[in-house]
Amino acid sequence: MTDTLKASTVSQGGRVKVWDPAVRIFHWGLVVAFCVAYFTADDYRNIHEWSGYVVVGLIACRLVWGVIGSRYARFSDFVPRPRCLTDYVRLVLKGQESRHLGHNPAAAIMILFLLLANGVIVISGWLLTTDWGWGSGVLEEVHEISVNMILIAIALHVSAAIYESFHHQENLIRSMFTGYKRR
Repeated sequence: MTDTLKASTVSQGGRVKVWDPAVRIFHWGLVVAFCVAYFTADDYRNIHEWSGYVVVGLIACRLVWGVIGSRYARFSDFVPRPRCLTDYVRLVLKGQESRHLGHNPAAAIMILFLLLANGVIVISGWLLTTDWGWGSGVLEEVHEISVNMILIAIALHVSAAIYESFHHQENLIRSMFTGYKRR
């Protein structure tokens, strides 16, 4: 395990509290808001737009929490230097990567990508509702391409979580519900 545990970390029966409620609410709130927006895009414009506003609010809260939040929520805790990322990817390809209590370097890059791509989606979507952007083919393409890129990223994210769950013998999906991981 690469992360050291601080004495202030709350543990329970061999488990450690890693994901605070704000991180978990953001994560699952973004999942729900994205799904609602995706499945209402063609037929329910008001619901589609409001789910986009929810995404904006979630991203804004996550950006603030990434600076002032708990240890594992802070960007300073998990955003890797390029060398750290390349070393991690090299070890993943060999099946020798170490377990991280918080986000691993690849997951950190995925988080940053998802934040950015969701931001592009909501900004382009909002601009399409303004006089300036209404009917813009370029904005529509940016919006749709960003959505398609996120769908690929989601598939990679879920696949990586499943891989890591098996590889490190830890249910990462459950930990994003409970907040706890094993020591």
